[in-house]
Amino acid sequence: MAAHANKAMLFYYFGNKRRLHRAVLENLLRQLRVAVFAPPTKSLPPRERFFAGVSGYFDFLATHPNYPRLVQRQAMEAGPGFDWMVKEFFRPLHQEFARTIEEGVEADQFRKVDPDQTALMTLQMTTSYFAAAAILSRVVGTDMLAPEAVAKRKIALLDFLEHAMAAEGVNPQ
Repeated sequence: MAAHANKAMLFYYFGNKRRLHRAVLENLLRQLRVAVFAPPTKSLPPRERFFAGVSGYFDFLATHPNYPRLVQRQAMEAGPGFDWMVKEFFRPLHQEFARTIEEGVEADQFRKVDPDQTALMTLQMTTSYFAAAAILSRVVGTDMLAPEAVAKRKIALLDFLEHAMAAEGVNPQ
């Protein structure tokens, strides 16, 4: 709709720039929830569920590279305009990852790690790549959002997590 809208139409529907920004974020966060939580992974073992969630989160960010900047902009205000995002999306996302990691530790699929810290690091490693892509591109001299670079990053991220979390005696795949 917005591609064929003028400023007057946007103001009519959203009232102001802040409401438009929130509508965009709500839409993105609904898509994020579907990408990470919707795949039928509940019946999978914790290790597979964790990596399916990480993969879904990575793929969401890869298809929405501006998402981290939009969220960061909202977070900079750190008021009630951000609290709803934490309550409805970020806290449940973190809790789901932490719970899955904890189940993986209990099932000897992951080594003994702190579920909360590991969930936070996983989310940060994934998000920061896309948030800092412009800087990273200049550092390495190649477009880090090019499809080949994103594919390489996903492989490296999953490989790193696989090795970092592998339970003793379990061969990372």
